[in-house]
Amino acid sequence: MFGPQTTFVLYDEEAAKVSQILQHLLRAANAKAIFLVDKNGQMIASSGEVAGMDTTSLASLTAGNIATTGGLAKLIGEKEFSIQFHEGEKDSIHLSIVGGRVILVVIFDLRSSLGLVRLRVKRASAELARLFEDIGRKSEQRQGDEAGLNPFAEITDDDIDNLFR
Repeated sequence: MFGPQTTFVLYDEEAAKVSQILQHLLRAANAKAIFLVDKNGQMIASSGEVAGMDTTSLASLTAGNIATTGGLAKLIGEKEFSIQFHEGEKDSIHLSIVGGRVILVVIFDLRSSLGLVRLRVKRASAELARLFEDIGRKSEQRQGDEAGLNPFAEITDDDIDNLFR
């Protein structure tokens, strides 16, 4: 699995798979909206009733929330809290860390229940984790291929200096 500092690129095919998983989760959990957020606070994908939401702030605050509770987890001897739940009067938020790299955010109201959301998130998280593992492997392979194809990869600054002397 790729680490938290690894950057990755979602190509069209992979982005479509992510979108398909999120849309299925939206229907299966009877949720209002779903977001996939990078641990650095960048929005990766969304589905559902997102119009009118400040998704940039939502992504940033979600990542901050995960970081903060991660600090709390360490204080009591845990690695992290991989699942969080915040209940409001009308809307609730379920957060889960997927593959150690991304955060799945499910916003739901009284039309759904925490039990249903948790059940559906578990399946979607497994699918997303497998997908991001594949993306990580492909990314590493692409980087290796690019290094092998770059005719300048082995040229050092000394070589360039020697060339112009």
